[in-house]
Amino acid sequence: MKLGVCAQALFDLPFDAALRQARALGFTAIELPVHVGNPFVDLDAALADRGASLRRALREADLTLSALSVHQESQLLLGPYGDDTAHQHAGSPAERAAFGAERVLKAAELARYLDVGVVCGFTGCAGWSRTFPWPMADGWARMETAFTDAVRPLLDALHARGVVFALECHPNQFAYDLETAQRAVLLVDDHPALAFNLDPGNLAYAEVDPCAFIEALGPRIAHVHAKDAERPLTARGRSGTLAQGAWDRPGRGFRFRVPGWGDLDWRRILTSLHVAGFTGVLSVEHEDPTMSRREGLIQAVRHLSPLLLSERPEARWW
Repeated sequence: MKLGVCAQALFDLPFDAALRQARALGFTAIELPVHVGNPFVDLDAALADRGASLRRALREADLTLSALSVHQESQLLLGPYGDDTAHQHAGSPAERAAFGAERVLKAAELARYLDVGVVCGFTGCAGWSRTFPWPMADGWARMETAFTDAVRPLLDALHARGVVFALECHPNQFAYDLETAQRAVLLVDDHPALAFNLDPGNLAYAEVDPCAFIEALGPRIAHVHAKDAERPLTARGRSGTLAQGAWDRPGRGFRFRVPGWGDLDWRRILTSLHVAGFTGVLSVEHEDPTMSRREGLIQAVRHLSPLLLSERPEARWW
């Protein structure tokens, strides 16, 4: 396993400086977002030179690329299409969905040029409120056809390019826990291009044990977001994981943390990944409202670095 970083925590720096900072902090890999308006990668410009400038910048910084991410625009595959996603692309639901699919395909093409093979993202869903079977008892089931129709053709196109789509389970997504992730795999007939970007913090939001997810879907995990989560003791009993309001407000019932500062046991998580055969990148996603950008990344590296495993388990010797 290697330690990487999600680039968003470095968006306050110029691109080359951000790469140098990532390496200086102890990371050996970086995950780069390619959505419209991000300050680091212009997807169309990168495609125009087949990723040559990006390869050169990464090589000079002594970093590898763990994945490209297109979360914002892949949300448009299934919506919702109200004001929630209007800032991502204007137009009708069909136009937004087409734009989302186009951006996923472009990201896959750039991933092919960069020999990275992984595009992380979402699929969206018509309405996460359908997790509760009222007022439409079969509301979630009705979204299954839309999921298959939107995702299956993209998976075929990505597979032809030697790229997988690493779906991230998250609230307001068709797949948000283990059961819905398994259902997603079934709906696309076990398509080889459907993978997962494991985010233990997101799974904690859905009250799913990340280790159970790894044991069930380990061979499909292509990328990992190293993100912790916490239910503060001061908030329990009066605010749950569905808490509202600013992430940094006192008393909020749920917040993301950097690894080692939340409720998750990273020794268990890394052991499960190791046993499942995962040898990829743990990409630190710093969304911890209690720490600065740099200090949060420093703390994450400090906690995770001693826990990384590299040698395969041996046959019993005792």
